[in-house]
Amino acid sequence: MDSGTKNYRRFLDGDKDAFTDLIREYWDGLALYLSKFVESFAVAEEIAEEAFLKIYVDKPGFSGKSTFKTWLYAIGRNTANHYVRKKSNLSEPSIDDFYDISDGDDIEKRHIRSDQKRIVHQAMEKLNDEYRKVLYLVYFEGFNTSETADIMKKSERQVYNLVYRSKEKLRQILIEEGFEYEDI
Repeated sequence: MDSGTKNYRRFLDGDKDAFTDLIREYWDGLALYLSKFVESFAVAEEIAEEAFLKIYVDKPGFSGKSTFKTWLYAIGRNTANHYVRKKSNLSEPSIDDFYDISDGDDIEKRHIRSDQKRIVHQAMEKLNDEYRKVLYLVYFEGFNTSETADIMKKSERQVYNLVYRSKEKLRQILIEEGFEYEDI
């Protein structure tokens, strides 16, 4: 049983601190995922808040057929889709605004990595929504194919194909832009 499931069960049993633990554990990732649906990170945070509020107030049953995180992200996706239906002219934010990408000691290497990630994130913005979302879920959030399928309401085979096609399209865009990977 994952910690999200344990904390949710504790919350259902009346432990309000367990809900705080859920928010601490899942807030950032959920808000970043939801930012793929809406025009700003601030709106994504409002949708994440609404998703958590639905869980807090409605206390929906969690069957355990997936991980708690997968279930939560599906609730978030449904909440975001509802928001998007209500608002017709939404644009997506730049993914560059949400990642701290410095991680090396050497300034030059850090700059090169930073520049490479910026280029990759800009290229990802050129992908269609479905490609961008599947890559985010698999590579940034670390969901497996089954979990991603649950979140996106697709079969595992569809997700597998989406990942393959989105990586190919991303590679194509990067090649067109002259991106060269240096092994550093």
